[in-house]
Amino acid sequence: MDLYMMNCELLATCSALGYLEGDTYHREPDCLESVKDLIRYLRHEDDTRDIRQQLGAGQILQNDLLPIIIQHGHDKPLFDACIRLMVNLTQPAILCFGKVPDDPTFRHHFLQVVSYLHAYKEAFANEKVFGILSEKLYNLLQLDWEQRQDEDNLLIERILLLVRNVLHVPADPYEEKFITIKLLNVGMDDLLKFLASAQSEQQWSMHVLEVISLMFRDQTPEVLASAGHARSSQEKQKDAAELEALRAKEQAEKRSRIMQRGTRHSRFRGSYVVQGVKSIGEKDVIFHQGLHNLKNYSHDSGKAVRRVPKRKLMAQDLESQRRSALNVRLFLREFCIDFLENCYNHLMYLVKERLIREQVQKHDETYYLWALSFFMAFNRSHSFLPDLVSETLSIGTFHFIEKNITNYYEMMLTDRKEATSWSRRMHLALKAYQELLLTVNEMDRSKDENIRQSATVIKSNIFYLMEYREIFLTLLRKFDERTQPRSFLRDLVESTHLFLRMLERFCKGRNSLVVQRVKRRKRSQKKQPHQENTPEYMQSVSNLTIVYLQAATEGVVPFDAASEIPLEEQRTEAMVRIQDSLIARLGPEALGLLHAAREVWPDGNVFGSPDVEPEEELDLLRQILFANLPSEPVMEEEDDNDMEQEEEEELESVQVSETDFNFLDFIKRFASPTIVRPYLLLLRTYSQNTPHTNHCIARMLHRLAVDLKMEGLLYQLSVFCLFNKILGDPAAAAYKELVTFAKFVLSRFFAVAAKNSKAYVELLFWKNVGAVREMTEGYSKEGEDGLKKNKATWTEEEEEELRQLYEEHKDSGVPDIVETLLPLLSNTNRTRRQVVAQMVSMGLVDSAKDLKKEKKGTRIVLWTEEQEMELQMLFEEHQNSDDVLGNIMKRLTAKRSRARVVDKILSLGLVSDRKELYKKRRRNVPGKSAGMEERKGGHGSSEEEKAKETDETMEKPIVVICLSGPLLWLQNCINRAADDREDDGTSYAVPLVPLTEENEDAMDKQSFQKLLRKVGIRAPADEQESFWRIPATISVYQLRALASSLCPSGESKESGLEEDVEKDSTPEQMDESSSHEQRAEALRALLLARKRKQQSTDTSGLPGQLEL
Repeated sequence: MDLYMMNCELLATCSALGYLEGDTYHREPDCLESVKDLIRYLRHEDDTRDIRQQLGAGQILQNDLLPIIIQHGHDKPLFDACIRLMVNLTQPAILCFGKVPDDPTFRHHFLQVVSYLHAYKEAFANEKVFGILSEKLYNLLQLDWEQRQDEDNLLIERILLLVRNVLHVPADPYEEKFITIKLLNVGMDDLLKFLASAQSEQQWSMHVLEVISLMFRDQTPEVLASAGHARSSQEKQKDAAELEALRAKEQAEKRSRIMQRGTRHSRFRGSYVVQGVKSIGEKDVIFHQGLHNLKNYSHDSGKAVRRVPKRKLMAQDLESQRRSALNVRLFLREFCIDFLENCYNHLMYLVKERLIREQVQKHDETYYLWALSFFMAFNRSHSFLPDLVSETLSIGTFHFIEKNITNYYEMMLTDRKEATSWSRRMHLALKAYQELLLTVNEMDRSKDENIRQSATVIKSNIFYLMEYREIFLTLLRKFDERTQPRSFLRDLVESTHLFLRMLERFCKGRNSLVVQRVKRRKRSQKKQPHQENTPEYMQSVSNLTIVYLQAATEGVVPFDAASEIPLEEQRTEAMVRIQDSLIARLGPEALGLLHAAREVWPDGNVFGSPDVEPEEELDLLRQILFANLPSEPVMEEEDDNDMEQEEEEELESVQVSETDFNFLDFIKRFASPTIVRPYLLLLRTYSQNTPHTNHCIARMLHRLAVDLKMEGLLYQLSVFCLFNKILGDPAAAAYKELVTFAKFVLSRFFAVAAKNSKAYVELLFWKNVGAVREMTEGYSKEGEDGLKKNKATWTEEEEEELRQLYEEHKDSGVPDIVETLLPLLSNTNRTRRQVVAQMVSMGLVDSAKDLKKEKKGTRIVLWTEEQEMELQMLFEEHQNSDDVLGNIMKRLTAKRSRARVVDKILSLGLVSDRKELYKKRRRNVPGKSAGMEERKGGHGSSEEEKAKETDETMEKPIVVICLSGPLLWLQNCINRAADDREDDGTSYAVPLVPLTEENEDAMDKQSFQKLLRKVGIRAPADEQESFWRIPATISVYQLRALASSLCPSGESKESGLEEDVEKDSTPEQMDESSSHEQRAEALRALLLARKRKQQSTDTSGLPGQLEL
C-alpha cells in the first residue's frame, strides 16, 4: 500500500507520536493520546482491515512503537498502551479475517496483512526488545499476589500474547533462528518455566503452553533428543544401509535407461504393428517408436489431462519439519529437559482441569494434545523416565483422547466446510494416542519390575474396553482421502500395527483374556393385528389351555399397590388380562395371573378356591375365556410419553457383557475392502514411505492373506497393477518384503484362475469375505444353502399388473399407495417389502424412501384457525362426557397424535391440567345407590337415612364378624391415629398391636380380617412385618368417617351383629361378648362417635363406609 494513500487523520495521529533521530527517539507531548487514538481506529476498521494495512505500510511498529518501549519503558501508562497496540497489530491474519478468504479481493488484503506480519517479526529479532519485555515480566512476577493490581495482571497477559503473536507468524528458518536465540538469551525461557511450575501463577497455564508449542512448532523430538550426541555404531550402520539402498536404486535406474537405448540411430527406429491392440478403427495399432518404449504405450498419450474437481482432490500434507542450527537445537534440548523435570506434570494437570471445566477458548485442547505427543516422545528418545510424564500416562488420558477423536470425526461429517481443519485436529489427537501406546510399549520392555507391572495394568484396561480396541478399526473404515492427508494415514497405519503387536503379545502370555463386549441391536416393534374372536379360534385356544395348565408363571403381579385405582376395579382389570393372555395363546402367563389373583382376592372365590382341582381350574379358565368382559380395561393415568401411538418404532437395546477374547477373531474384522483400500492407497507411494511404514503395510496384508487365508481380498486389478510396478522397479531389491508378498499373492491367484474361468472377470471388483469364498471354493447355485430360495420372483404378467395398478392409483392422492395396491394384486401373498423392491427395480419410483410408510402424528405440525375452531367446538360439545379426549380424537378432521391434541387444548386454555382430559371411571361399587346421589344433591339428609345407608353398605359386600370388644379397640385405634395426624400434620402407617387375648383371637379370624381389608387396613406386606397397619394415605376426615361406620346404629343392628357372632364364635366367646361391662363400653363409644360425626363437615366424602 502506498504511504501517500494513508488517511489524513491517521497520518496526523502517527506524526504526533514522535520521531527517531539516529538511535534516539523523541516522543511528542501527545504521544500517549496518539497511541490510544490508534487503538480506537483499529477498533473501527472495516472488513478489508484498512487501518491495519495503512499502519503496516507506514511501519509504525518498526519506527515508533519498538523504540518507545525500549527507550521510554519507564513510563508505565505509555508502555502499557504501546504493548496493547502491538498485541492488536501482530494479531494473526486468520483471526482478523475469520478464515482464509475465497474472494480474490479479500484474499489480496489477507496476503497484504500477512506480509506486514512478516516485517513485524523481522523487527522483533532484536535482543533489546525481548530484553525489555523479559525485564518487565520479571518485575511483575516479583510482586506478591496481594500487591499485584488488575493492571499488572493485564500487562502480564498482554506480554505473553505479544510473544505468542510474534512466534505465530510463519517465517523462514533464518529469522526463526534469531527469534529463538533472542528469546533464550534474555531469559524468557526461565520465566516461562517459572509460570508453568508456580502454584500462584496457575491462570497463565494456557498462555505458557501456547507459547511453548509455537517455539517447538517445526522441531522433531527425536532430532532434539539426539542433538549434541555422537552417533552410535548402530545408527551409523543404519545410515550406511540407507545410503547403500539409495545408491543401488540410482545405479539400477541408470542401467535401465542404458538398456532402453537402441543400438541404431533414432532416425532408423522403424514402425511396428502391435497385434491384438486395436486402434480407432478395426485395424491394429501402428507403433512408430522403438521397441524399448513399447511397454510405455497407452491410448491416453497425447490427450488433454482431465481436470479433477476440487471436491475430489486429495488432501495435501501441511507438515513442515526442518533441522535447525545446532546451537538452537542444543538450547531447545536443554529447555525440554528442564521442562520435563520441573514443569510438565504440573502444567499438564492444570491445562486438563481447565479443559474439563471448559474454562478455555475454542480448540485450545489442540495445544494439550501437541504437548503430550511432543514431550512424551522426547522423554522416550532422550532418557526414558516414566515418572516425568506420569500425569498424562493414565487411562483417563486415553479416554480424553478417544473422546476428542470421536468428536472431531462427528464434526467432520456435520461441518463440511471446515472438514480439513477438523481433520488436522483429529491428526493431532491420533498422534497423541500413538505416543501413549509407544510409551506403554517402552514401559513393557523396561528392566524395572514395577514399571512393567504398571504397563500391564494400563494394557489390561485398554484391551478390556471395546472403545479402545476398536478405535483403529473405525478410523480405517471411515478414512476419506479428500479431507485426511496421507500423513494421517501413515500415522494411522503405524499406530494400528503397534496396537496389534502389543495385543498379540499380551494374549500370548495368557491362557484367556476376558474383555467387555457391547451389543447394540435395533429391533422393530410392530403392533400385532387384532385377532377376531371367532368360535373356532376360541375353541383352539381352549384346547391349548390344557397343554399350558401345568406351566405356571411365577412372579406375575396382578395389581399395582401404588395405583389410585381401587382394588375392586383392579380385580376386573386382572380378569381382562387373563382373558387377553388366553386369546394371545399365552397359556403359562394366563395361569400365572390366575394364581396370583387368587392370592390377592381370596374372598368370594372369584378366581377359584385355594384347594381347587386341575379340572375345576380348567373350567374356570374356559369361563373367563368365553366371558363377556369389557373390551377396553380400565386405563391408568396416561403419561405424556404414552400418548403418542405409532404403528412402528425402533428401539435400540444396549447389552454389556464379558467374553473371552480371541485375537484371530479380532483380526477377522480387518478382512474388509473398506479397510484394505487405505493400506493399498498408502502402498502406492512405497518409494516415498519409510521402511517402517512399508513393513506395517506388508504385515497387515500378510495377516489377511496368510493368517486368515483371505488373499482373495487382494484379487483386484488396481492391486495387481501396483504389484507389477513394484516387481518392475529397478530398485526392487530395497523392497524385498513387498516383492516377496506380491509374488505370493500372484502365484495364489494364478492357481485359482486355473480352476475358475471367471477369476479374471472378478479382478474388476472389490470383494467381501463371501465373494472371496465363492471365488476360491465355487459359486453357490440357485436355492442352495437357503441363500436365494426366499427371493421373490415376479412373472411378466405380475409385473404388468403391478405397473397398471400403479398407473391407475398414483394420482389418486391416497396417503400410502403400497397399502392400496396390496389387496388389489392377484397374488395375495406378496408382502409390502416385496412390492416396494419390485417397484424400485421396475423404475416406477426412484427409491424405497419415496414409498416409506407415513407415521401417524408426524406430518401435521401447525394448526390452522379452522382446525383450532373445530377443536374448541368439539371440546365444548364433549366436555361433560366420560371420555373427552377420546370423543375429540374420533371426530377430528385432521388426524393427530393424542399428545399434540392435549398440548393444543392446554395452549388454548380450555383446561388448566391435562388430568382433566383423562377418561372418567365408573365405579360399580356395591352399596353406592340412590342414597349417594341424594347426598350429592343436598346436605339435609337425616341421621336415620345415613345409618340406613351405612347398614346397606356394610351388609352387601361381606359378612362381618364384629365382636364388641375388638371392634371398640379397632375404633379407638383409628380415632387415635386421626387425632395424631390432625395434631402433628404428618401421616405415617400405624400398626395395630393387639394387647389382649380377645383382640389377638379376633385378629386371627378370617371374618375379622375381611372386615379389616374392607375398611382399608393393610395386611403385613412381607415376613418382616407382623401387624396390620393403618395406611398413611388415608386422610383425617376419612379416618373419622371410618371410625363412625364401625359403630352399630341401633338395637336391630346390634342384634344382627350378635347373630353373626353366634355363627362363628364359641360359647366361651359368646359369654365374654355378652357381658354387661362390654355392652356399656360399646354404647359409650357409639355416643362418642355420633358426636364427632355431627361436628364434622358433611361433604362429598365417603358416606357410611370408606371406599378404598
